[in-house]
Amino acid sequence: MKVEHKIADKQIMLPFILVTALFFFWGVPNNLNDILIKQFMKSFELSRFEAGLLQSAFYLGYFMLSLPAALIMRKFNYKTGLVIGLLLFSIGTFLFYPAALIGKFEFFLFALFVIASGLAFLETGANSFIAVLGDSESSERRLNFSQAFNPIGAIVGVLIGTFFILSGVELSAVQVAQMKADGTYQAYLNRETMRVVAPYMVISAVTFIWAMLLLRTKFPHLSDEHIINGKEEKGSFKELFRFRHFKLGVLAQFFYVGAQVGTWSYFIVYAQDYTGMVEKTAGYFLAGTLGAFLVGRFSAAYLMRFIKPNKLMGVFAIANIVLLAIGIAYPGWIGLWAVFLTSFFMSVMFPTIFALGVKGLGPNTKIGGSMIIMAIIGGAVFTPIMGLVARESMALAMGVPLICYIFICFYAYVGSIPKGPLYSSDSASSLKSSH
Repeated sequence: MKVEHKIADKQIMLPFILVTALFFFWGVPNNLNDILIKQFMKSFELSRFEAGLLQSAFYLGYFMLSLPAALIMRKFNYKTGLVIGLLLFSIGTFLFYPAALIGKFEFFLFALFVIASGLAFLETGANSFIAVLGDSESSERRLNFSQAFNPIGAIVGVLIGTFFILSGVELSAVQVAQMKADGTYQAYLNRETMRVVAPYMVISAVTFIWAMLLLRTKFPHLSDEHIINGKEEKGSFKELFRFRHFKLGVLAQFFYVGAQVGTWSYFIVYAQDYTGMVEKTAGYFLAGTLGAFLVGRFSAAYLMRFIKPNKLMGVFAIANIVLLAIGIAYPGWIGLWAVFLTSFFMSVMFPTIFALGVKGLGPNTKIGGSMIIMAIIGGAVFTPIMGLVARESMALAMGVPLICYIFICFYAYVGSIPKGPLYSSDSASSLKSSH
């Protein structure tokens, strides 16, 4: 008789819910950045390149703090790291207030770096925590369920930015000249800058309150926090890099995030180039593809009850290879809908790659998870490559994420098979008995 593996038992339900909410929280600022780029181009009169430094600050925060986050959680525990992450998140969003008063773009970049530093703690800790919280046989399904709340946060972030930050006031060159002559232009820029304050103050308050809730919640002792001879076993880098499925998992996540960020970054451009639609309509299509991503997350969590996670991811990777090939070969409405649908199939990949990559790492889980989170730097690598290819053809640029999905397909069917020191023939029987 088939054993039903629960996503989470009742005794761990409260920490499971509190940590799952973090996936929603970090989705909000990630997609608010897209709004900030548009707003700061206006209020600080920035070029597209200068405004793009917002994303650079974000990626830098993630990349630089993921490993320190893991080391702190390895020394202490998940709870400590998650509380630190929420406090940094809260401080970073609060810094938007003095940044707006000072009126310096560089101060906003620093605030975004602090926010991303906090998110590095949250993503490193929450992904690993959910993966090892409970039955190992349901880790991929559990992580996909929790990750399903991330796109909800992304959509909420876009809506918050649209309603509360974007004023809808876009001045013509003639109006700007007139306001400068009247001495009212700087006041207009200051008002536009201050529009970012209220939403970020609310986010700061909510994240601080959540940090206090986590601080007062009892967390369970988890399977990756091993105790040997009365002392916690911390693991080592040397042992970690003996796991082939982990090393390939880092690469797979690097390719996946590059494919995701690149596709979404140039979705509007692709739509306008090949269908002639106006920018606002293309923006609605982008929101729609985020909705498809959300549906894909919940669908994957359900399908994993019947299909092995790596095989499901492999099928989804093949689907995206086919869809992007259509987007390249048939630019236009057919190609647009093909690219649109890739969001549904990419939804399963981040949490599944993460869960497969840290599977069986034992005391190395925290630091291994941090290195998989560091792999999001792929978004900063593949997006400009797509931009270079797009000089020739935006459709051809979609070949970059297509190549990424080929590697992910390889990882799903071959690279994710656990191999390492804990999977030797000598230890196989002991592993079975320990589970």
